[in-house]
Amino acid sequence: MPRARQRWFSRSLSALLFLAPTSIFAAGPNDLASYDALIKPEQRKHWAFQPVRKPALPAVKNTTWAQNPIDAFTLAKLEAKGWNPATPVGARAFLRRIYADVTGLPPTPQEQEAFLRNDAPQAVEKLVDDLLARPSYGERWGRHWLDLVRYADTNGYERDGAKPNVWRYRDYVIRSFNADKPFDRFVLEQLAGDELPDADTDTLIASGFCRLGPWDDEPADVNEDRFDQLDDMASTTSLVFLGLTLGCPRCHNHKFEPLTMHDYYRMVAVFDPLKRPQLGRQELDLPATSRQRLAVSASREAAERLAGIGYPLLGSGSLASPWLTSLAAWQVARRRGPLADLPHGYFLHESSIQVPATHLLIRGKATRPGPVVEPGVPAVLVSHQPRLLPPDRYTTRRRLSLARWLASPDNPLTARVLVNRVWQFHFGEGLVRTPSDFGVMGDPPTHPELLDWLTDYFVKEGWSIKKLHRLILTSNTYRMSKKWNAAYGAKDPEDRLLWRFPYRRLEVEVLRDSMLAASGRLNLKMYGPSMYPQVPKEALEGNSDPDKVWQPFEEKEASRRTIYAFLKRSLIVPMLEVLDLCDTNRSSARRAVTTVAPQALSLFNGAFVNQQAHHLAARLVREAGDDPGKQIERAYLLVLCRPPTRSEREATEQFLRRESLQQLCRVLFNLNEFAYVD
Repeated sequence: MPRARQRWFSRSLSALLFLAPTSIFAAGPNDLASYDALIKPEQRKHWAFQPVRKPALPAVKNTTWAQNPIDAFTLAKLEAKGWNPATPVGARAFLRRIYADVTGLPPTPQEQEAFLRNDAPQAVEKLVDDLLARPSYGERWGRHWLDLVRYADTNGYERDGAKPNVWRYRDYVIRSFNADKPFDRFVLEQLAGDELPDADTDTLIASGFCRLGPWDDEPADVNEDRFDQLDDMASTTSLVFLGLTLGCPRCHNHKFEPLTMHDYYRMVAVFDPLKRPQLGRQELDLPATSRQRLAVSASREAAERLAGIGYPLLGSGSLASPWLTSLAAWQVARRRGPLADLPHGYFLHESSIQVPATHLLIRGKATRPGPVVEPGVPAVLVSHQPRLLPPDRYTTRRRLSLARWLASPDNPLTARVLVNRVWQFHFGEGLVRTPSDFGVMGDPPTHPELLDWLTDYFVKEGWSIKKLHRLILTSNTYRMSKKWNAAYGAKDPEDRLLWRFPYRRLEVEVLRDSMLAASGRLNLKMYGPSMYPQVPKEALEGNSDPDKVWQPFEEKEASRRTIYAFLKRSLIVPMLEVLDLCDTNRSSARRAVTTVAPQALSLFNGAFVNQQAHHLAARLVREAGDDPGKQIERAYLLVLCRPPTRSEREATEQFLRRESLQQLCRVLFNLNEFAYVD
């Protein structure tokens, strides 16, 4: 039976067994105990629900090729079939590959020359350390995280209002990756930055994770909308950290996974105390600073009020909620009160440690509350529910309880899921090819022992993502070429055994940033409010307010890296959209890669590409003079990171006799080799 049909049959059989009369569908909506009781022991034996166990390194014949543990695991699979890994990629191609992968920018001609002249045994290791230490690393890998957490600068829906100060979350992510913040700490800050004992500006901004999703500022049904917001938080958390589709059981028990409505509403109960700061349709940000500083500011405000200055007293002095804003007064104090000098962030808050009970909703409807549900985690992952921290003076600490469990050895999923994501972003596919679905319906790992070995390594090395990068990037598995083998391809066309490096197109951010780098116009300014790339007039005309929907184009500011581009959910920059930017409305574990005519039109005729071709032509004249041969040499080094071949040089010289230097630059930006690194 073909493998695809085997997987389909196995999943269908699992689904039928789970839907049998003994399944959790037999549980009545008011019988919470029966939900957990009907999860059977065999369902707990699914590979992803098992504890991580470090396997022994496999023995291999070609010990010279197996430079590190990763190579041992991949080579063992190949040798078992009598196969060999692809030959190593050339030095120039490897250099461009690793620069694009780690920093999202091409190596300069000077960097190319330095690497090629360095024949020291540790040259690759030193290169990896250098790239991981660059600020551009955080900009490149921070974008991967923003895909997962559904980041955008606006709310979506009809008015699509701007999220105030949400860019601070983006900057926090970039800084966290550059600092190699331990991922277990990163989890705590994302989910419960305001509940940490050492809460500060950064951790409060990090907790904006829960608020990043779309928001309807005028919902048809307020109660339904409230649960939609909670659904967004619970679903995104389970997808991002657990790799589970826990959002499915809002209306009924999961049809295929051992996840119940009870599990879903346990997670909802964790986030239920959170409130959205708003004044009617207007979103509000909050002072992002420590409770101690807030208390000082509140005391100062009270003193100034007594002195007759007349500032309205804010609710921020309340012990129950230091970030609670009495809303009319907030607008005045924000502009000229004592809190005006504090940094502000975009996050939710808990207004009280006394919260209403969370009910399981019959058929997921807010109008049909069922039994009360306590906060917790999916029953299939634990033998008993983890102990909840008691409330402190400020918050319920439910999210902190969840975050500590997520980042603990008792949870078999969080570290596995993250390790798989890192592998995916290096190789195009994860060891588990359904990166946000580690459940029964997800793909099993192609190399389960390697996944567990890397997970064990990752945790024992302090949850360091940079150490994980270094291990992957210095392996011979990463250095394989993309050379095709017809015999291997016939038996393993999807390269599940990792016999070659995958062929994949660069993301739109890397394409755009690489053009800016080659043209010499890249603005390396980091952080701060988002910039506005140029949007064609035609794209604005369809908006109800075309004169105000997008800020005027300023080329120097708009030449910053693409991660700083303003992401308006109802008006994505056309070039970004046509080249497969992620869906900003939901967690995106992987981007679609389409091949459609508008992509070629955008890259060949678009204003941005033609602007960069103009700037690159001017740069070539400055750096290579009027000699066509030197211009061609320089152009190839800047755009493709290699010199032209003899035939390319001859063809290009003939082209320049007919066309301008700018047209040549435009052609180079449109080569497949530019979009698909070797």
